[in-house]
Amino acid sequence: MNIFTLFTQENNQPALINPDGAVINYQQLRENINKLVSQLYSFGLQRRDRIAIAMNNGTPMAMTFLASALCGTAAPLNPKYKQEEFAFYYEDTQAKALITLSGTPEAAIAAATPDMILINAQVNNDGTLNFELVKPTSAKTINTQPPNADDIAMILHTSGTTSRPKRVPIRHRNLIASANNIIGAYSLTSADSTLCLMPLFHIHGLVGCLLATLASGGTLICPNGFNALEFWKLVETYKPTWYSAAPTMHQTILARAIRNQEIVKNNRFRFIRSSSASLAPIIIEQMENTLNSPVLESYSMTEAAHLMSTNPLPPKIRKPGTVGYGFNVEVGIMDEEGNLLPQGSLGEVVVKGANVIDGYENNPDANATAFVNGWFRTGDQGTIDADGYLRLTGRIKELINRGGEKISPLEVDDVLLRHPAVAEALAFAVPHKTLGEEIHAAVVLQAEATEKELQQHCSNMLADFKVPKQIHLLAALPRGATGKLQRLAMAKLLNI
Repeated sequence: MNIFTLFTQENNQPALINPDGAVINYQQLRENINKLVSQLYSFGLQRRDRIAIAMNNGTPMAMTFLASALCGTAAPLNPKYKQEEFAFYYEDTQAKALITLSGTPEAAIAAATPDMILINAQVNNDGTLNFELVKPTSAKTINTQPPNADDIAMILHTSGTTSRPKRVPIRHRNLIASANNIIGAYSLTSADSTLCLMPLFHIHGLVGCLLATLASGGTLICPNGFNALEFWKLVETYKPTWYSAAPTMHQTILARAIRNQEIVKNNRFRFIRSSSASLAPIIIEQMENTLNSPVLESYSMTEAAHLMSTNPLPPKIRKPGTVGYGFNVEVGIMDEEGNLLPQGSLGEVVVKGANVIDGYENNPDANATAFVNGWFRTGDQGTIDADGYLRLTGRIKELINRGGEKISPLEVDDVLLRHPAVAEALAFAVPHKTLGEEIHAAVVLQAEATEKELQQHCSNMLADFKVPKQIHLLAALPRGATGKLQRLAMAKLLNI
């Protein structure tokens, strides 16, 4: 069994839509993927070979990922990497091939080693793909056996913001379990369609958008990346029933909803999903009031092949400020010694399920720390309430220790965002000689406000030790490749 078994539709139902015009139905998709896999075999690639992909979002990237995962192991990479970054990931994954599309940044090709097989993906008139060798190869096909459930479908990396990125090997069985969990959590069917806003080199886009949609028989509208100016036009044209995105995207979409009230009114989403980072409760309130759709905050990680917990669909209760409960995933709270704690206790969030990876690749030290008694330690702190809903208080390494007082930066973020002048907020720790750490915050304003005014606003809602000592007014907050705010790097970035 492999991820191809997820795609049971063989009809004219649209599977992938490129806003430029090409529509690929399920029959075309299955036939094209089989053809692409055969081409990769003919180039000398085989089961378990690592195949790097450097492409922008779009239907070609979606099909290339599927074909690579079904021939060998897909290694999708951010096409915006510099040459040195591509070189690191090629070496780290031991990539045997690189697939690119016309227009791919030259850095991706320049970083390829002489023995890597270079493949160019070409788009046919009907939107399907064809693979061509960029340079001749003497490699011969040795084994064309399809992958099984235990084979690694794709290799991704942890963010590596504070250390060397860890390789995350995600097996076919992990992806199948996660896609089915997402379908069950959101009652996805062939009547659903979604806009793919997340990058397809990230677990959120690959599983939360692409695989879950195709496994449900639904339709994925796949533009060439997220463009806030185009979002509401795409909604009006394709009328998606749901979409999933990171908090920063939601805030941008919300800001432009005011200018598109007629489209909003005529195209109500069945639900809106948020993942990849915490979404402040005030933003959830604003989104639901403006878009008239339920907003479901969820909790996901690469190591769990995406979904771990989520708030449920109506009429079940959704609790803003929580990330819901596990769907076919066990969620618990653990102390530092590896003991599971009773309901209501504060500790590290741990998960267990068929979607969770077996361990990091060739990293026994990290595995000894992260995998305990069958549980995966997420590195997040939280509590589980009497109804089983998980409330996160932040990454353990991001918690601010001010003279022994532990401060959740998420709580401070939410308070700052409740000030009408604040568009974005990020609380973070800075070194302090006597306290160890002091709390600062950075904000992006959408109206006039002073630092003192914002500090007073915080004082009205927070204990004194939680009020930011300094609030930095910035034009934009720094983000990583997938849109995550760089909380841990803020003090260094601001030279504090």
